[in-house]
Amino acid sequence: KPLGRDLASAVEINEAVGKHFAESQIYRIDHYLGKETVQNLMVLRFGNSILEPLWRAPNISSVQITVAEEVGVGSRAGFYDSAGAMRDMVQNHLMQLLCIVAMEPPTSLSPDAVRDEKLKVIRSLRRMTLADIARDTVRGQYSRGVSGNQEVKGYHEESNVPADSHTETFVALRAHIDTWRWSKVPFYLRTGKRMARRSSKIVIEFANPPFPLFPETPGGVANRLVIELQPEEAIKLQLFAKQPGSGMLMQQVALNLDLQSAFQQRRAEAYERLLIDVVRGRLTHFMRRDELEAAWEWVEPIINGWETLNEKPHPYAAGSWGPAESFALLARDGFGWVE
Repeated sequence: KPLGRDLASAVEINEAVGKHFAESQIYRIDHYLGKETVQNLMVLRFGNSILEPLWRAPNISSVQITVAEEVGVGSRAGFYDSAGAMRDMVQNHLMQLLCIVAMEPPTSLSPDAVRDEKLKVIRSLRRMTLADIARDTVRGQYSRGVSGNQEVKGYHEESNVPADSHTETFVALRAHIDTWRWSKVPFYLRTGKRMARRSSKIVIEFANPPFPLFPETPGGVANRLVIELQPEEAIKLQLFAKQPGSGMLMQQVALNLDLQSAFQQRRAEAYERLLIDVVRGRLTHFMRRDELEAAWEWVEPIINGWETLNEKPHPYAAGSWGPAESFALLARDGFGWVE
C-alpha cells in the first residue's frame, strides 16, 4: 500500500502481474473494504427506500469523509517520507469510501457490476487545475505536541525523517463529482497522522428547510447522518426535536444504532474477511485494474501541483485536529468539520 507511486508505476506493476494472471485471479487488497461498517454502506444506501430518494443534490448539502489516526509514522518513517498522506491514504482508502458513498445503484452485486459503478465515480471526479489545488487542498505536517496524555515528537524528530522534509502527514481537500446526482455538492476529504484521536467517519449533511419556520433554531446546525467506521461502528441520525417548555426552541437529538450491540456475534477482522473472500473467489471487495489506475489519474496531478507550488506543509500540533487552514477550507463554504 499504495500499489505504485504514481500512474506509471501502477501500470507497470499491473502489466507485470497481468502477464501471469487473469484479472479475475488478481485480488488487490484495501483493508477498508473489509470493514463491516464499510460493507454495510451498500445495504444502508440501497436496502432502505427511506434514504435513496434523499441521497442526492439538492437534499444533501455536503459530504465529509475523515480518516484520522492518533499514531505517528513510527517505524514506517522511511517509507512514509517517500509517500506522504496523499499516496498512503487518499489514493486508496478515502477514494474507496468516496466511491461507495457516491456510486449509483449497481445492476446486481456481482463484482463487475459494483466495480463498474465505482469506476464511474472516479472518472466523474472533477480534475483540479493548479489554481484549484492551491485553493481547495491543504497539506499539513505534525509538530511536537501531546497525544494520549504524553508529549510526542514532531515529524522532523522521528527516526529516518530528513530534517528538511516537506512530506505531508495531513491532507484535507474539497472535491466535486460532476454527475446529475452530485451537482454542486462539495465532498470534503481529510486524513492525518497524530490527530486528536483515532476516528474514521462519513458525515452526510442535509440541506436546511427552504423556509425558517422556527426562527429560534441555533445557526450552523443541520440534519446529519453520521456513519462511524472506527473505533466504534455506529450509525447516527441527527434530527431536531422541540425542547420541553412553552416556547418552540428546537434542539438537535440523535437516533443511534450501535452495530456491535445490535448484532451480538463475533465480528471478523477486515483482513480476515477479505482473505476468506480470496479463498472463496469473491472479487467484489477488491479493486479492479481500471479502478486503481483511474484513482491515480486523479491523484497524481494534485501531487505534481504541490511540487509546482513548492509550498511547505502547514504545521499542526500533535494531538490536534490538523492545521487551521483545513478549518478555513470548509468555513468559507459555510460548513465545519464534524468531530
